[in-house]
Amino acid sequence: MSVPTNKTSTDKPKTPKPEILKVALTRKKKAFQKKINEKKNEHRRSGALKQIAMRNAQRYAKEYRTEHNRLITNRRIAKNTGNFFVEPEAKVVFVVRIRGINGVSPKVRKALQLLRLRQINNATFVKVNKATLQILKLVEPYVTYGSPSQQTVQNLIYKRGYGKVNHQRKALNDNTIVQKKLGSLGVNCIDDVVHEIFTVGPNFKQVNNFLWPFKLPPPLGGYKKIANHFVEGGDAGNREHFINDLVKQMN
Repeated sequence: MSVPTNKTSTDKPKTPKPEILKVALTRKKKAFQKKINEKKNEHRRSGALKQIAMRNAQRYAKEYRTEHNRLITNRRIAKNTGNFFVEPEAKVVFVVRIRGINGVSPKVRKALQLLRLRQINNATFVKVNKATLQILKLVEPYVTYGSPSQQTVQNLIYKRGYGKVNHQRKALNDNTIVQKKLGSLGVNCIDDVVHEIFTVGPNFKQVNNFLWPFKLPPPLGGYKKIANHFVEGGDAGNREHFINDLVKQMN
């Protein structure tokens, strides 16, 4: 007597999966798990970086406020005692190109290239020293420059700041971009970049080179007379702290 079974005539034995398919599935699972772990690590690093950025921003704000109050106190003391207070010399200037290439000598053209000012309304930060002052004197008819305030530096980098990433222009909309390029120098966030530029820190050269030259729009109402010096009612040359007013019109 035969024992009945549940098998039907349509049932077929399961064929084992090929070994190459097993390897492919294992590889996909590992890649998926790796991607998940990377996202977790990135989220963890982003949170830690946010905390660092907040602490640095508070520390820099206190430093700027202390320096500002110190200058005000020194001005008052000098005024009350009948003396003169000599303002500290600018450590950095903001240079804006205002003229094109017509009639530019090869020497001046090379100097403009060294300043990374290849187009009209391009602008860069330049550290003040003997060599840069000579270059600025050479290109003075083609540029205008002055000493920016901390607020001007911050607004420029936050609003129009771009970094050089793999020889490409990339907007500074995330602190991780700064950390990946400048983290080895202790510059981990955009506030660190602002502080390094404004105070001309030890890593000014690397940070300034990381910043792509600013591409600014023409000033509101246009330039007055680019062929004349600023002291003559024009636009060219050194305008000292009045560069902040020009940047507001261009930003």
